[in-house]
Amino acid sequence: LFGRRRRFPGINSSRSSDVAAAEREAINMPIQGTAADIMKRAMIDLDAALRTSKLHARLLLQVHDELVLEVPEEELTETAALVVRVMENAAALDAPLKANAQAGVNWRDVAPLTG
Repeated sequence: LFGRRRRFPGINSSRSSDVAAAEREAINMPIQGTAADIMKRAMIDLDAALRTSKLHARLLLQVHDELVLEVPEEELTETAALVVRVMENAAALDAPLKANAQAGVNWRDVAPLTG
């Protein structure tokens, strides 16, 4: 989708297990690669949006299809809305991208945000 290229040298192997592995990789790569590219775009766009806003949130890390931020409690609602908007608009696709926000002071207390 974004022009990512990958070689599959095992596809020409004389070993059927190498060919099968290369075929699985070739089928999976566009899905995983596109998801990774969309997440990278979302991170770049979110970083830019946070830098130009008055918000004090900090992007800490990415875990698969999630972004983890540190956000002052008084900015939580506004930051969550910004993050969801940026993530849902990270790529123009035929199907909509959907995002949601959760918050908590620790991993045990994380809960969905409403509103």
